[in-house]
Amino acid sequence: MTIGTVKFFNYDRGYGFISNEAGGADAFVHVTAVEAAGLPGLDKDQRISYELETDARGKTSAVNLKAA
Repeated sequence: MTIGTVKFFNYDRGYGFISNEAGGADAFVHVTAVEAAGLPGLDKDQRISYELETDARGKTSAVNLKAA
């Protein structure tokens, strides 16, 4: 699993971004991944572990979120 830090998350808009601690591109995170993880939301600068998944449209997003 990858470890990152939440750059921002807007629950009303339903998305945010996680910065990868190892470097590289930021990961998009959708509210459905947060809800599936049972998390109430994501806070700026919160450490989180995640996996990247690419959907049928070729879009990559963070899934399997866990507080780190």
